[in-house]
Amino acid sequence: MAEGDTQSRLDVATRCCFYASGIIVALWVYGLLQEKIMQHPYDGDKFTESEFLVFCNRFFAIWFGLGMTLLYKEDWGLKAPLWKYVIVSISNVLATTCQYEALKYVSFPVQMLGKSFKMMPVMLWGIAISGKRYGLKEWTVALFITMGVTMFLLTGPIASPTGENSDSKQSSIKGLLLLLLFLALDGITSPMQQLLFEQYSTTKYNQIFWVNSVSAVISLGMMIGRGTLLEAFAFAGNHPALLANALELSAAQVTSQYFIYSQVKEFGAVVFAATMNVRQLFSIMTSYITYHHSITGLQVLSLCLVFGALFYKSFSGLMEVKDVNSEKTPLLQDAKDPKDEKSMA
Repeated sequence: MAEGDTQSRLDVATRCCFYASGIIVALWVYGLLQEKIMQHPYDGDKFTESEFLVFCNRFFAIWFGLGMTLLYKEDWGLKAPLWKYVIVSISNVLATTCQYEALKYVSFPVQMLGKSFKMMPVMLWGIAISGKRYGLKEWTVALFITMGVTMFLLTGPIASPTGENSDSKQSSIKGLLLLLLFLALDGITSPMQQLLFEQYSTTKYNQIFWVNSVSAVISLGMMIGRGTLLEAFAFAGNHPALLANALELSAAQVTSQYFIYSQVKEFGAVVFAATMNVRQLFSIMTSYITYHHSITGLQVLSLCLVFGALFYKSFSGLMEVKDVNSEKTPLLQDAKDPKDEKSMA
């Protein structure tokens, strides 16, 4: 192998590791802060306004998207009908709100593991919205993940350790219902964003800007409609630590978006999926260590089942990308048109 080829492969591997490390670290910080804000009191007072966190995240993401469109000289104007951005934004805001709300009732590892469960809903929505078809391997992996998550939920503690009525079965059920709603809504978001890429050739930063702009308006409207806007800002004013954590949460979320979009564009969705599997496992382990959650032996076994299936899926996907030249976004090759990217916002 020529020295130039070796150096080129080394550069590619270095960039891939850089993006992967950025995703894992940023989302690790995001997860720990999310758990801290929603489950741990500030000077004895608990923060309850999830929409405020959603608004902060989206507000920061607006400026990130606008800044990147200007930096790369992309067109930041509307590329698709506004009502389609509204659909994506509504599902995105409601999904994120349910995700935060669930932490009032179930532990962060349960919420994190629940995201693996969304593989089945995403596949079903993909069939309904885009007419996609999946093979036996995809359905088998989804089945094993579903079995593993179900086993985890049934064989040990799942309630939020610091929430009200944390030992109540009813409280845990409410948290699981919120997670199911999150999965259903989140399963709509990705296929709809993919349609915007494919039908209107929107660039990634253009879509980040508009989806987050509409989402910020929606989350702000939700707080105004529920009469919690002033209450949320008053809480932040009385507890500066909450405001600092909310800003850190938003910064971590925006930082993760940069690394996610960069990795997906350059290395493809398969590499991103593998990175997210590592991130999930790392986040769950550090949450157990940091916040001292209880876990049973059968729950450990169920985690092995879930992540075994996820890593198998990622490994087989990587092998297929290496062997098939017609892959949509080939591994370790130059990026194609932005409309071929999958959205991870």
